[in-house]
Amino acid sequence: MRIKLLLAGLLTGIVFTAAGCGQAEEEKGPDLTLAVRSGTYAEVIKSCLPAFEEEHKVTVEVLEFTEEDLRRNLMADASNPDGEGSYDLCMVDGSWMADFVEGDVLTSLTGLGYTLDADIIPATTAICYRGEEIYVAPYYGNVTVLLFNRSFLAEAGYTADRLQSMEDLKVICDCAKEKGQDGFLYRGDTENNLVVDFLPFLLAYGGWVVDDYNHPTIDTPEFREAFSFYMELIGTGEAMEKDALVQAIDGGSAAAGIGWPGWYTPKGDSNADYCAIPGKASADSPSYNTNVYGIWTIGIPQSSGKKELACKLLSYLMDPQVQKSTVALGGVPCRYSCLQDPLLLSQNPHYAAICDALENGTYRPIMTDWIAFYTILGEQLQRILDGEVTLEEGLYSAQLRLNVL
Repeated sequence: MRIKLLLAGLLTGIVFTAAGCGQAEEEKGPDLTLAVRSGTYAEVIKSCLPAFEEEHKVTVEVLEFTEEDLRRNLMADASNPDGEGSYDLCMVDGSWMADFVEGDVLTSLTGLGYTLDADIIPATTAICYRGEEIYVAPYYGNVTVLLFNRSFLAEAGYTADRLQSMEDLKVICDCAKEKGQDGFLYRGDTENNLVVDFLPFLLAYGGWVVDDYNHPTIDTPEFREAFSFYMELIGTGEAMEKDALVQAIDGGSAAAGIGWPGWYTPKGDSNADYCAIPGKASADSPSYNTNVYGIWTIGIPQSSGKKELACKLLSYLMDPQVQKSTVALGGVPCRYSCLQDPLLLSQNPHYAAICDALENGTYRPIMTDWIAFYTILGEQLQRILDGEVTLEEGLYSAQLRLNVL
């Protein structure tokens, strides 16, 4: 009997020991999982997390995706039941908002007690709302700027603050062309790049690609005038991909092109610099918002099971002092207190141009068919540039095709 009891005790001990080992080996998952855009955007967010993790005694996992994969994964994850999603906080490109609202991808931040404060540049909040409810907060101030070579501006008799219109830009680019260099460079490698690089010029001429009801407005006098000017302008240069475009302008073989702050950080002795894109077609024209937003916002997926904690993290990431800490890593807050901070501005003088561009910016159309829209439009614009159709024929064809999209 005693032997049986000893054996039973040994077996029981083995069972408990095995169970205990299993529990010790089982790793606890992260308290929050973030889905973010890879690159500088992710690095900026990751730099802020240790202090939040320490304060709240939590762990945060950051999953990085390309732009296309991020959008696809967030849309797919929205099909999960409330509380069973894979992500608790996410980055959202402004142009996705129509699809995300229609797909019920995001939760209301207003319902979680979050508000947008007055320090955030007002124009950047235009897509944050659905009715009176806030769904995203503008986090990273990506916006088009005019990238230029300092020497070409000086040789044409200009400084950045004197470059007030598209006609001024044409004078500079004509001057570069006359000296055997490229004037204006543009990206023609994809339909999206071709369209986006042209949008500031369309805006400067008082046009846009859709009306207030998202009906296409391509075959219009404003569009024809703007693209006619644009063809003359790009005739002073050529099409290049992003890296080659930046290198050519910085290297002194081209005068100017449309760029984004993340492409280039000018220093005091840099060959290149950037400024907000002129809002006028000519000196006597009305002024419009011509800087196109590529702002990355942050929001909380509807399928997240940890919305309250995620909202605390979102509020923390949007805090002015926290956002100031990201500047050294390339962060571009959409806040006056950051972009106009005297110390940060002395170290990052290009923030003055970014602030100007963000104040005078506009979002691409918020529509579910935007990808199909710019693909059709870009194809027709390229046909015009290639001489396959006339300007009038190409815009008429684009209008007809977009009318039935």
